Amino acid sequence: MRKVRNLPLLLLALLFGCTGVFRSQKEPGDTEPEVNADAGVDLTDSIQHCADSVFRLLSPEQKAAQCLFPAVYAQSDPYTLGKIKEYAEMGVGGLIMLKGDPHSVAVIADSLKQWSAVPPIIALDAEWGLAMRLSDTPRFPDNGHIDTSATEDLMFEYGAEIARECQLIGVNMILGPVLDIAGKGSYIGNRSFGLDKDRVALLGVAYARGLESGNVISVAKHFPGHGAVTSDTHRRKGIIERSLQSLDSIDLHPFREYISHDLSAIMVGHIAFPAIDPEALPAAVSSPVITDLLRRDLGFRGLIITDAMNMQGAEGMSAADAIEAGADIILAPKSTSAEINGILSRFYPDSLSRAADSPLDNHVKRILFKKFLINDPAKNNLSADTNLIINLNTPEAMRISQSLPVSQ
Repeated sequence: MRKVRNLPLLLLALLFGCTGVFRSQKEPGDTEPEVNADAGVDLTDSIQHCADSVFRLLSPEQKAAQCLFPAVYAQSDPYTLGKIKEYAEMGVGGLIMLKGDPHSVAVIADSLKQWSAVPPIIALDAEWGLAMRLSDTPRFPDNGHIDTSATEDLMFEYGAEIARECQLIGVNMILGPVLDIAGKGSYIGNRSFGLDKDRVALLGVAYARGLESGNVISVAKHFPGHGAVTSDTHRRKGIIERSLQSLDSIDLHPFREYISHDLSAIMVGHIAFPAIDPEALPAAVSSPVITDLLRRDLGFRGLIITDAMNMQGAEGMSAADAIEAGADIILAPKSTSAEINGILSRFYPDSLSRAADSPLDNHVKRILFKKFLINDPAKNNLSADTNLIINLNTPEAMRISQSLPVSQ
């Protein structure tokens, strides 16, 4: 497989006149470019110029790899760092961090950034704070135990605190909030904010807004709604036996609110919804769910991310299947190198297709745009000094943790 160039591509893009365009954080009044599922991505002004400059430097292999986020345990041992180097050489778009410690996350994040041609996204599945995955980090109550008296302002502050902690260790994406509405016997359980769709929307969106105020991408999940599913999609695909009217009035409500606030990303689960997709494919590989419902009907313009594709609920479907259905980012592929080859075979079947526009282009441009909002290629943009002891248990973190009202 072709390896990435040694000189980071975003630095090469500076030669095309991109200096000064990128910011490490959004400025007041910034808006995202409109993304049309059919026409592609409308990146505006200087950001469009820079994104196009970088995009033109990517090989087909690198474009395919940008859509893949392998899963890695947060351990900074030589074997893990060797795998990180391999992923960087493949040109992956980012990583999802599994259980481990915050110091290892910082080491991995810095290493991948230094070795990658395009700045990566480092994602963490931390629905109620970093302690869900990482040791020696502040503990917050799980979503289901946050009392009804919790306010929108407090949840925003909570999200902003999580973003602060993320920035210290190089994480720039949180796989949360959970916007699923808990139901009777629901597998989602205390991961959900509860049974009330309005409360789930209020708390979840406020938390997401807090994350993004700290320059961390939020990922709402699990579209189109996991609350009515009783099965564990790690083991098998979930089935939503609801009418379209019921889904529309209940499960989709929090996602509509999230979309209305122009937030960043939505995860699509391994849930089949026969009322929308007669083939009952897992939603993460279903065009009726992703392209028709989420993109066109709900008008979502941000990143669409699959749930982990190494879960049994994915039923062995491929990254190329998910991208063809409309997903941008593929989490935890079973084999990163094999999936890159599968994407190339699907979207670049011959030499002529490599010279022409490809449906894959829209997805890669969408990923690049989001990266440009959270990375500054004119700077090294590394996370904390990994030689220092990282202490996230600050008095402010403890204050917010103790301020969150917990139901008895």
